[in-house]
Amino acid sequence: MTLFESMTGAKVKDCISGEKLVFVMEENEMGKAIGKNGANIKRMENMLKRKIRLVEFSSNAVQFVKNLVYPIEALDVAKEDGTITIRGKDTSARAMLIGRERQNISYLTAVVKRYFDVKEIKVV
Repeated sequence: MTLFESMTGAKVKDCISGEKLVFVMEENEMGKAIGKNGANIKRMENMLKRKIRLVEFSSNAVQFVKNLVYPIEALDVAKEDGTITIRGKDTSARAMLIGRERQNISYLTAVVKRYFDVKEIKVV
């Protein structure tokens, strides 16, 4: 996290390691983190020899989920009683949100639970 912050000048809220490195950026820090034409991300990927994904944090759980699922198009994201419901654009969008053996939706739920009091995430 410190290396990323020193190279980009953007504030990082969290770093989640997995298949890809996911950096959760503070609000309004995405432009700095990406850099001109994605230069900062490319430099970091070459240095770390791993793919990097950036997500902008939001204090609103619904907006944070939208940021997490981007670029998959979600028609509607709603939160009720600790359950977040994502309405996919079509069947392929729903399939990408859920993932093979529910791995994408499980990952999404784990990340959202780190910041918000959420019981589960559903895709409809």
